[in-house]
Order: sequence, then structure tokens, then C-alpha cells
Amino acid sequence: MYAIGSGRARPPLWGRLALPFLAQRGHLLLWAPVCLGLGIGGYFALTQEPTGGQISVALAAAVASLLLARLAGEALAPVFLAMALVLCGGALGWARTAMVAAPVLDFRYYGPVEGRIVDIDRSQSDAVRLTLDEVRLGDMAPGRVPARVRVSLHGDQRWVAPTPGLRVMLTANLSPPPGPVEPGGYDFRRQAWFDGIGAVGYTRTPVFTIAAAEEGHAGLALFRARVALSEGIRTRLGGQPGAFAAALLTGDRSSVSRDTLDNLRASNLAHLLAISGLHMGLLTGTIFAAIRAFLALVPWVALRLDTRKLAAVVALVAGAGYLGLSGGNIATERAFIMVAVMLGAVLIGRRAISLRAVALAAVIVLVRRPEALLSPGFHMSFAATTALVAVFGAIRDAGGLGARWPKVVKGAAALVISSSVAGAATAPFAAAHFNRIADYGLIANLASVPVMGLWVMPWALVAGLLAPLGLSWLPLQIMGWGCAWILGVAAWVAGLGGAVTHVVGPGPWVLPLLALGALWVVLWRGGGRWLGLAGVAAALWLWTQAERPALLVSDRGGLVGLLGPEGRALSKDRGESFTAEVWLENDGDGATQEAAAARMLPAEDGVLLFEVAGTQVTHVSGRGAAAKAAALCTGGLLISSVDPKPVPNGPCDLWSPARMRQTGALAVMRDGRLVTVADKAGRRPWSP
Repeated sequence: MYAIGSGRARPPLWGRLALPFLAQRGHLLLWAPVCLGLGIGGYFALTQEPTGGQISVALAAAVASLLLARLAGEALAPVFLAMALVLCGGALGWARTAMVAAPVLDFRYYGPVEGRIVDIDRSQSDAVRLTLDEVRLGDMAPGRVPARVRVSLHGDQRWVAPTPGLRVMLTANLSPPPGPVEPGGYDFRRQAWFDGIGAVGYTRTPVFTIAAAEEGHAGLALFRARVALSEGIRTRLGGQPGAFAAALLTGDRSSVSRDTLDNLRASNLAHLLAISGLHMGLLTGTIFAAIRAFLALVPWVALRLDTRKLAAVVALVAGAGYLGLSGGNIATERAFIMVAVMLGAVLIGRRAISLRAVALAAVIVLVRRPEALLSPGFHMSFAATTALVAVFGAIRDAGGLGARWPKVVKGAAALVISSSVAGAATAPFAAAHFNRIADYGLIANLASVPVMGLWVMPWALVAGLLAPLGLSWLPLQIMGWGCAWILGVAAWVAGLGGAVTHVVGPGPWVLPLLALGALWVVLWRGGGRWLGLAGVAAALWLWTQAERPALLVSDRGGLVGLLGPEGRALSKDRGESFTAEVWLENDGDGATQEAAAARMLPAEDGVLLFEVAGTQVTHVSGRGAAAKAAALCTGGLLISSVDPKPVPNGPCDLWSPARMRQTGALAVMRDGRLVTVADKAGRRPWSP
């Protein structure tokens, strides 16, 4: 058999089958990040780390697929290329995991800690939190000491003012990064592995300085400039508008209050806090337009030089500076790569905004940081960008929004369309990751995003230009009015009745199937694209069938959550609050821990008795639990918050801290199956 176009025709049936694949010619680059993502996702879904030999076999298969692609016809070649990219994606994930490998603490440590401050933020409990590198832990051998540790500061800390590069000494409680709070849940250990954080903990004793901040280190110099700029903005504007402005410009959210965060999330405006594509696009777009307008006023330049390319270079340099000043996290790096690809297209004379530019940006991100595939920011950023480019590309090809429409009407229509499209594209991913839907998010975005683009970011740029002259205070003040407006809109929308709908967490196949179905609709050429809707529909149906555990037990055995007709009933109204909050969120339950605890039958002398899936469950906690547990081992499940003394030898299935340190949190499903975190996570470098 010969390929189509080789001189000999294939049978008519094969020709008809090949036509849909041949129609994809010229659009295959769009599928490159999809195939890489499939391979990376497959690697992270494994429960056992592949060996070097297995990776070698995969790479050999990838090379063989490339050779077969050269030998196959035009119709089949993309299939082999896709196989090669999938295999390379898996190898990329494996290589990145090995490259960032660093020691992880494997026991609970209490003692002296020394290190250099390389990051300052706040914990969920609003405590100042330091990330330290160049760590020393007592007499521990250097080869066992984590490369970085993160410590929350509690108590009186008047003796130190945290500064980037400062070397400090403290006494801290450290432990390995915690695993998921329920089987199949978000695994912080994996994120910590790729961030190089090998231990987390807290201190209630004073932190002391042992050496002044180092000078001359480029990264620390940028960090110091970022901290100084953030503090200056907060001092100038004051209150939450100042904290919000600092978060917009430097990525420092440490002063944004919990109430403000809740309002922004409830109104679907929390994306404004992330220095992502919107901020980078607004900044570089404003600079690009301003430089072009300025150069157009200089006839000699405008007539002799390509002002678009000059403006693109200046905007690219400004974007790189913004990347460095804002901390350079994954979300900002991803945004810069997308902007850089689009500005690069301008420099080589190609269309700046196209699906090819988005695909190329996604490939660069995945090659640099394969773990980014699992982050909410990656999902939401590329979902919004892909949908916007596709929709406005279709509008452009159809002749535009309206040749006779006034510019004001076109602008308003474009704003409504962009907000609606971006909201619709990101809504399922936001609901899956954060278990909530902001019902009035479109209203909030229509009232806030124009202010962000036409007021806040331009005045921020003016403030940056006037800063060397000491005149930044005036544009910052004007910028603050826009920040206050956005926060006011967030508070108003969050206060509306029914502003938030809580949704249950989806199963593991929902998001991959949803994303693949939506991408098929956007990327496939021809009538077959609508088959992608079947994938989207199947994903949404699977979401509705998501099964929540009948019983959840925390990894220390101190908190249990029993699912009942009113929602999950918790065994205590305080303590292990993060675990309780995540359980309720994944249930799609908006109740507080205190309200959920009121659903539970009262314990008798620290002992709870109930039945789950036909099995008797006994939970014992509080004072005297160690002694009580032995007498309660009469059958079924016995869950103890402490290790029993003596160890029971009765017919019960004992789950105590000693056992759960190996298994992690426990779930009892409605059919009686017992599932642990270890069962789901398997044995990986970050979850040994």
C-alpha cells in the first residue's frame, strides 16, 4: 500500500477514512502540548516510580514512533508523532522529578534550626512564614538536611524583622511535608518536592539574627526590592486597597485579609490577585500601545523603522522586569512565556494572537516545569486563553463584530463576550479545584476587569515611570481608587443572596475527560470536532456520580467525619481545622466546622459509637483514650487518637497513630471498602 499522493491511489474506503486526518495538516502543532500533557499526566498518575530501564524503553519506543512516522503516509504519520510526544511527556516528568530531588525529613524534629531567609509569606492561620535555605539542623549530617524548610512564626517575635537574605536561628518543630487529608486528595508533598521544601513546621520561641542580609546576590536583591516596593505601596495607600495593590504589582498577598480573600473568591475576582496572563497582558499591552503611539509622533522614526517591532522589544523587556520583580512564581512565569511568544510573533512578522502561539507557550511551560500541568493556574490560564483566541478568531473570520457598529458599542460587546467566554471556560476548573461556583461572577468581572485594564494598570505603569523622580505618590493614589472600587464590587457581589454554590469534588477522570473533549472541539478541523461534546457530556455525568466516603478519618485519628442526610458530621468543633475545611469543601458543603460538629451525636466519655456500611465503628479520643482503647476492641473498626496501652488483642481492626503514620488518612466507602492515602498515592519519591 502506498500513501495518498505517492502516485498510487488507495482503495476508496481507506481514502474516506484518511480524509479527516489529512484535514488536520497545518494544524498539528496545536496538538503537541495535548500529547505532551497526556504523557506527563500519565507519569504523575502512576502509583510506582518507573525505573531507568523502563524510561529507556519508553524513549526507544518514542524514537521508533518517529521513524515509523517518516515511513507512514500523510494520514498515519501524525498518529506516530502523537505516540512519540506522549512517551516523551512521561520521560519529561521522570527527568524533572529526578532533577529537583533533595533530602526530605523523615521524622518529627524538635531542635535548633539555622538558615537564610529566601521567602516571606503568611500561613493559612495568618502567621508570618519564612522559607529558609542553607539549612542546618542540630547535629544532623549535611546529606540528610533538607535543602529548604518552611517555618511559621508564632508568639512574640519582636527580636527580628524578617528581611530577604537575613541569616536566622530558631528552635522549631519540623516534620515531613503533610500528605493528602483524604485518599485521592490534593497532595502537598508533591508540590513541596518540586519546590525543594523538605520540611515544614512552626516555632513559638523567638527568632534571632545571626548574620546580616547578604549583598550582591541577584535573586535576593530582587526579593529585597520586591519587599521594599510592597511595603511602600501599602504605606502609601493604606488598608486593604494598599494590600490589594501590593498583591497586584509584587505578588505579595501577606496583608490581604481573610475577609477580602473570601469576598474575591465569592465574586470570582480572586484571579485578579494572581499575577498571571491578565496582569502581564495588560502591562505589556499598555506599554506596547504607548510606545507605538509615541513613535508615531516622530516622523523620522515612523517612516523608516517598524514601530511595531520596536514597541514589542520594549514591552518584552518590561514584561521580563515585571516577572523578576513579582517573584517569578510558576503562574507569572507561565504568563510571561505566553506574552513572550506573542511578542516574538510580532518580531518575526507573524500573527501575535493565535492558537499556535498559545500551543507553543504551553509546550515551553510543560518542558520547563512538567509539574505545572497539575496546577489550577495552568488549567484556568490556558483554558481562558484558548477559548478567547478561538472565539475571537471565529468572530474575526466571520467579518468582525459589526462593520457599522460604533467603536463604543464594539468595545462593550467585546468586553461582554470576553468576560463570558473566559468565565465559561474557567468555571468547571474553578469548581473542580475550589468546590464553588461564583453565581454572579460575570457581573463582578464586567464591573471590575475594565477598571483593572483602563485604570489600575495604566496608573501603575505611570507610577513606575515617575518613581525615579519621587513623584509616584500621585499615580499610586489614583490607582488606589480603582483598587478600592474593585474591592467594593467584590464585597457587594459576595453579599448578594446565593452568591456561591458549593459543588462536590469530581473524581479523577473528570477533568482530563472534560479538557480533552473541549480541546477536541476547539482544535479538530472538520465536522468531527463536535464529537468532543460527547467527552464533555461524559465528564459532567461522571461528576454527578462522584462518590464521597461514608466515613473519613484524619491521619492522626483525632478527627472523624460521618456522612449523613444533613451532610458530614464531625467529631469535634475545633482542632485539625484545615482537614475539616477540606472535607466539607470536597463534599460540596458550605457549613463551618462548628456547624458540622453539631450534627454529630454527643460522645460519651470520649467514646463515639456508630455504624458505617454494616460495620460497627468505635472512635475514642481525649484523656484516658490509651487505657480505654484496649477494653473497646470488641469488633469492627476501632479508631484511637493515641496508641493504646496495652495493645489490644481483641477482634477489632485497630487504627491508631502508629498505623496511620504508614497509611495516611483513612476513608470508608459506602460499600464498606477501606481506602487509605497510601493506597491511592502509591510509592513515589514524594510519598515513600
